[in-house]
Amino acid sequence: MTDGPLGESPQRFEVRVSADSHMAWIRTRLAAENTMLAYLRTSVSLIGFGFAIVQFMHNVRGIADVTDPRFPNAPLYMGLALIFCGIMATIIAIVEFRFTLRYLWSGGFAAIAGVTAEGRKTPLYAVAGVLILIGLFAFFSVLLRLS
Repeated sequence: MTDGPLGESPQRFEVRVSADSHMAWIRTRLAAENTMLAYLRTSVSLIGFGFAIVQFMHNVRGIADVTDPRFPNAPLYMGLALIFCGIMATIIAIVEFRFTLRYLWSGGFAAIAGVTAEGRKTPLYAVAGVLILIGLFAFFSVLLRLS
């Protein structure tokens, strides 16, 4: 390998195989999962709130004494935008999580991981996939007014 522009090696720092570095790797791995879960919680909130806005305004219009809103389609567009943001947040979370895991398994970090090269599989990908499907169903049911 060639040296960088200032003569340093391409690896940014030295990775030492020790119990401390192994535990730090595990903490970092769990922090990545925690961040992914935070993204998923936010996505669930965005999708649920978007769907709730549309349903609430649809039910309010059925009440006899309520006047028509000035912009009748605004709740529909707001709900669709929130649902879309929830779906996109989930997709971005998957990409970022995958990037982080690849980095944690690269180069010298694989030596301090202490498990096989594939690592332990996480159910977060399945949960994120189901959340995307739920978001798409909510988006298209609102868009096509099936709800």
